[in-house]
Amino acid sequence: QVQLVESGGGSVQAGQSLRLSCAVSGYTNTYYCMAWFRQGPGKRREGVATLGNDGSIDYTNSVKGRFTISEDKAKNTLYLQMDNLKPEDTAMYYCAADAKAVAPWDWIGGYTSWGQGTQVTVS
Repeated sequence: QVQLVESGGGSVQAGQSLRLSCAVSGYTNTYYCMAWFRQGPGKRREGVATLGNDGSIDYTNSVKGRFTISEDKAKNTLYLQMDNLKPEDTAMYYCAADAKAVAPWDWIGGYTSWGQGTQVTVS
């Protein structure tokens, strides 16, 4: 059973930065597609960024140029560097993974493993 554990959330002011981490444990050898999602108050969950096992990366338009997704395979950890944060980035952020390529990458139903989330609040 794969476990995803997010950390790094917090409360910051607009313009500041945070780095989220997603630690992956369990059977990790076959994970092909990983992604960050978020769900703001009163909003539906949306895809933020994705990193495929082939190195492919994509972002939702609202975070392009501000967020960076990366991984440290030696540590089995996925990261989301968030710079120039805005109040509209306030949300619970979730890490997701699946053993196959997910298309489109922001299709929530395509991911079988999810973390519990970490809260990001920007004022």
